[in-house]
Amino acid sequence: MKPALAILACCALLATTIPSCRTVQDNRNDLTSTREREMTVGVVQKEIRKGMSGAEVAEALGSPNIVTRDENERETWVYDKIATEASYSQSQNSLFLILGGFSNRSGASSTTQRTLTVVIRFNTDMKVDSYTYHQSKF
Repeated sequence: MKPALAILACCALLATTIPSCRTVQDNRNDLTSTREREMTVGVVQKEIRKGMSGAEVAEALGSPNIVTRDENERETWVYDKIATEASYSQSQNSLFLILGGFSNRSGASSTTQRTLTVVIRFNTDMKVDSYTYHQSKF
């Protein structure tokens, strides 16, 4: 019976002394929103060209948030993207012996918000006539 108790005590000691080694960056890398393809100014600059069809724009950027049509039957598409990313990371290292021990906790949090507004104006043939964009990050 005593060998089993000694093995159990050793296992308990090992389990409490193995530290958590995850960093803030490890937790940020786990966020799914950073793995998805994002609409950025670079994507707009690379993909959108004057003379493109509406179908080509939709393939490059997806569905717009707002579609309007003026008195001359010209459409304007507005893409308005807002992204807020909040992350928190915490780690704890502990060592507990029979009569005493120590514990060390650390943590960090971060919140970032980004906005991107893209306005695409089409001519009466549904070809891109012009486009503008505005980006902010805070």
